Amino acid sequence: MAVPASGFWAVITVCVLGIVTGSFCDFQINEALANKTEIGALFATYGSYFSYCLYPAAGACLFVGLKKKGKQYRLLAWVLLLLSCFMAVYYSNSYNGKAVRALFGYEAGVSSPVLSVASWLFWGVLYAWVPLVVIKLLDDSDPNKLIAVGAAILIAGIASDNVNLWFKQVASRPRYKYLITLEDPDSEFRNWWQMIPNLAGSDDNFKSWPSGNMTIASMMFSLPMLTDVWKRRSERKNRIAFGFACALVLLYGYNRIHMTNHFLSDVCFGTLITYLIYSAISTAFLRASEQMKR
Repeated sequence: MAVPASGFWAVITVCVLGIVTGSFCDFQINEALANKTEIGALFATYGSYFSYCLYPAAGACLFVGLKKKGKQYRLLAWVLLLLSCFMAVYYSNSYNGKAVRALFGYEAGVSSPVLSVASWLFWGVLYAWVPLVVIKLLDDSDPNKLIAVGAAILIAGIASDNVNLWFKQVASRPRYKYLITLEDPDSEFRNWWQMIPNLAGSDDNFKSWPSGNMTIASMMFSLPMLTDVWKRRSERKNRIAFGFACALVLLYGYNRIHMTNHFLSDVCFGTLITYLIYSAISTAFLRASEQMKR
């Protein structure tokens, strides 16, 4: 993923250490760190914006790469660009739309539907600049690599989100914020391996493992792949992008525990699962693009 192997193994190692530690101390860690704050809630709502910017950025890679391949791909290029922008708006509105609709004063069944549409337009405006800027930064000398990077980010993002949703049903682990509403939270606590498949159903209180928000945050690890297809690319820029991704993922992980939504093992599993999916899919696409050169 455009970083040295040491960076890849560092992420894996930190996740495994977090899982091992959480397996013994999950509940105690949350007792020490959990404390809802307004700043934490604000970050929980809008922190995912940086990750979702990767969808229109991936669309920009596909757009430039396909247009470079010839006029016959122009319509496909536009369709994939618009689809990638829609994915960013869709996911943002699905996971964090409630807070934004509240800003517009929308109340379901009471307010005008126009206010709901306005909340969608709000997200659209937030992401509209991304493809415009990324298209200017991209180097189109290797269209196959651009297509590989764009496709890998889009497919891995959608795949990891759905794998995470499946695991949540498999585990059906109660969240810490639910446990602390009980008279004896410790007695209802379950470790991640004590799974009761399909207990969760549609009840969000039993969807703690793995962390879906960490799936979103971990998309940032694909950022170095984008900087690696810039016109003025360098290993230094890739490492800076990787460092930024690490910082955001760590901050997001702390936020999920701090806001009583997840345990340490939830956070680390969510990161590890997404990172491995992105690594596998990006490797497959980039190797294919290299083969096409020969």
